[in-house]
Amino acid sequence: MSEELLINVTPQETRVATVENGMLTEVWIERAQKIGLVGTVFKGTVKRVLPGMEAAFVDIGLDKAAFLHVSDVAGSLEIGPDGEKQTQSIARMLREGQKIAVQVIKDPLGTKGARVTSILTAPSRYLVMMPGENTIGVSTKIEAEDERERLRQLVESQRENDQCGYIVRTAAEGVDADAIADDMRYLNKVWIGIQTQLSDVPHGHVIFRDLPLVLRTLRDIRGNSIERIRIDSRETFKSSIAFCEEYVPELLERIEHYPGERPIFDLHGIEDEIERALNKKVLLKSGGHLIIDQTESMTTIDVNTGAFVGRHNLEETIFKTNLESAQAIARQLRLRNLGGIVIIDFIDMQVADHRRQVLRALEKALEKDHAKTQVSDVSALGLVEMTRKRTRESLEQVLCGECSVCGGRGMTKTLETVVFEITREIIRQVRQFDIESVTVLASAEIVEWFTEERSDDLALLEDFVEVPIRLQGEQLYTREQYDVVLK
Repeated sequence: MSEELLINVTPQETRVATVENGMLTEVWIERAQKIGLVGTVFKGTVKRVLPGMEAAFVDIGLDKAAFLHVSDVAGSLEIGPDGEKQTQSIARMLREGQKIAVQVIKDPLGTKGARVTSILTAPSRYLVMMPGENTIGVSTKIEAEDERERLRQLVESQRENDQCGYIVRTAAEGVDADAIADDMRYLNKVWIGIQTQLSDVPHGHVIFRDLPLVLRTLRDIRGNSIERIRIDSRETFKSSIAFCEEYVPELLERIEHYPGERPIFDLHGIEDEIERALNKKVLLKSGGHLIIDQTESMTTIDVNTGAFVGRHNLEETIFKTNLESAQAIARQLRLRNLGGIVIIDFIDMQVADHRRQVLRALEKALEKDHAKTQVSDVSALGLVEMTRKRTRESLEQVLCGECSVCGGRGMTKTLETVVFEITREIIRQVRQFDIESVTVLASAEIVEWFTEERSDDLALLEDFVEVPIRLQGEQLYTREQYDVVLK
């Protein structure tokens, strides 16, 4: 599989796109005024402790207080009388006004503040350091048991501080002892820097921040999955080369500067793909389509045969559409960065083996996803429920805002509905006050509806209220905006 990384840099925005076999699969956007906070360590103050929720709210200097659950508090687990691990009460561990170092594990999303943990970690190319722990874990994506054991022994032999645990990342598969030792030395320096600042920086300040988007992407590339990395900024290209020389030397030959006049994303059709990723409707090659609805609580995906009529029978047509949809859904989840609960409404299949094959196709397609996913069996209602780990805003949340016309509903009232609202308001005002005339300020399309399509209704309304009615179009008014002015 051909896979390349395209990096577009402007003074206020950095965009990174992953292209597999000529098709966009992931896009990450980082803006200078809105840099992601995941991995950032803050010095915060506990504002509220909520024993009923076993959680606390921590002020870290952002607009909204961060949420800290008891399971994310360092040292919350203790050994009970029966020898089993149990979680302590949040009230025993934290108090209001307490200063605490916390790390963001989920960016603020919608109306929710950031989610944080006091179990600090520091990532590098091959390892994740966990200060205060003494365990060594290995990524589950490294499947070979002898390789897992080799890496565990390497880390154990190089470890100098028993009070620091480590997680071996997927990228470490096959690396030698020197690479592991270099990473551990780097992480030890990072941790010393964090400890130094813990007592020096004031409340609400950043103690540690992860690498910027481009360098973070280069650090986290797995093995030889990326064949080519193209960067359209000479400065970013130079800084990437310097970073790779020190930390990821195997990527040096794959990085190249793109000097072309035509924007790199235009050259590969990325801009059009991003635009399509903001639409609810996703067309399938067969003629079928998906309808994707993203809400604050969950995302729903509806599969439809559309123009695809098949060649044999209905069940075969449905099966083929669902198989194609499984691949498309996995790609759309990555491309749109959809997280949380996802409900998929595949077209109902009567054959049990078809249901199993579609579910397996979905699970196989999701194996390429860097985010953790979990898929349940087809429910009694024919729905597939799944979750995808959400740490950052979706593509839609990054690029779009609430509609000023519909207020985020996704729909506007019909002309007829607004006209009837205006009619009722006129009647209400006339009955309440002694007036000589009424002026209605409304959008041009509402005035046109009254004067051209429903002029008879306007005349009837004037006869009914026994007051002359004047209409005035306002260019800046939306369909649902109007004012009834009395004289």
